[in-house]
Amino acid sequence: MAFSASVRTLRGALVSGGFSCLQTREYLKRVEVIGPSAKMEAKYILPKITVQPTRGLVDEMFYIAVSNISPHQEVTIRSFLQSDDKDFWHAYAYYVSDNSGVVNVAEDNSLGGSYTGREPTGLIWSLKPVPGGRTALRLRKTEIFTPFVINISVYKGHIKGDFKEETALACAVMERWYVTPGVSRIEVKENGIYGALFLPPGPGPFPGLLDLWGGGGGLVEYRSALLASHGYATLALEYLSSKTEFSKIGEKYFEAAFGYLESHPQVTREHVGIFGLCFGASVTLSVAANENKINPKCLVCVSGTHVIRIGESIDKAFADLKLNEEKTRFDENNHIIWRELALPIPTDPNKKVNVGNLKCPLLLIAGSDDQNWPTPESAEDIEKMMKEAGNGHLLTKIIYPKTGHLIEPPYSPHIRFSNFVDLHTRKKGKAKWYSININI
Repeated sequence: MAFSASVRTLRGALVSGGFSCLQTREYLKRVEVIGPSAKMEAKYILPKITVQPTRGLVDEMFYIAVSNISPHQEVTIRSFLQSDDKDFWHAYAYYVSDNSGVVNVAEDNSLGGSYTGREPTGLIWSLKPVPGGRTALRLRKTEIFTPFVINISVYKGHIKGDFKEETALACAVMERWYVTPGVSRIEVKENGIYGALFLPPGPGPFPGLLDLWGGGGGLVEYRSALLASHGYATLALEYLSSKTEFSKIGEKYFEAAFGYLESHPQVTREHVGIFGLCFGASVTLSVAANENKINPKCLVCVSGTHVIRIGESIDKAFADLKLNEEKTRFDENNHIIWRELALPIPTDPNKKVNVGNLKCPLLLIAGSDDQNWPTPESAEDIEKMMKEAGNGHLLTKIIYPKTGHLIEPPYSPHIRFSNFVDLHTRKKGKAKWYSININI
């Protein structure tokens, strides 16, 4: 009876995990027919995949190992998921087991596949759309309160990328979340502002962040949800959209959003900052440097420039950029390059944000090979302007070498380019990103 119970438990684990390992199902058949015997157990020792943690945040380190295989055996380990857009993504890597028949992804070198070398998180950051699916995709979480469910499987030999006819030796499942239990989401549609406020578990009050995404527009929530999971009350603000009500948004809109966050009963009024990416970083610098009701305690600006200024209307800022439209370039693969739109960096202080007016700490992050904005050039000029104004001590500047525009939460899949729709012209193109992932 004990043996039958263990078979039922194993089958239940397989079914609940959604596994489809044919060898495991065949093993169950043999066990149920033959029964446990020393001879059979010796012949059918199952490979085992260990994943820890099986459930965690997307920026949490994880551990993957394969055991119970032959010493010095060639295997392929594969990760596989379905995105919220119903596209399939995968990554795979070639390993050789050690003298004990174990592969430890955190310590062993991949010999090929989606990446090479010692990459503990390579099976996540190297995810790409499976062959035959849609191309130029970017993996973004839209259903915040559901996880990415990632299947981890191991195959005999080094598989050359086509897994349709292959049978996995073992499988496991891991969940990667953007929210911890207890994080709440509040839809915001008041005082003329639109967004989603994410609150950490507990009564608070919490430090607050106004979260501003970039030129892709719309309401992007996954970074705000992750920040709330780490203890920050974060307002994801919608401010770029094709909707008519966003056509005349200017500085007053951000004043209202910042004021909403400051006055929330679960937010510590004295500890509210702004986090901006791409165009959102330009907005952050502009509204923090101008004379208004916004008084942030810190700024985080990723992949932005101070050449774009926000005043009465964001549309005016885009119209100014459009004057340099002839500077738009395309690479050999027809990927859009926008960085020349804001080059050369103006010497006239009236044509850029006066960052010398900043009164709070600024963390400035850029990639040295950004093809979207002139972020490394902007960072150097921002540093120069702040030093001359006497507030250079407030600046922390980080330039990542050989890095592009899109800097995402840790372990997010890297992409070289993706589909992009211009909010104003509705024209489609492929933007060049060269993304990396950092923990900030």
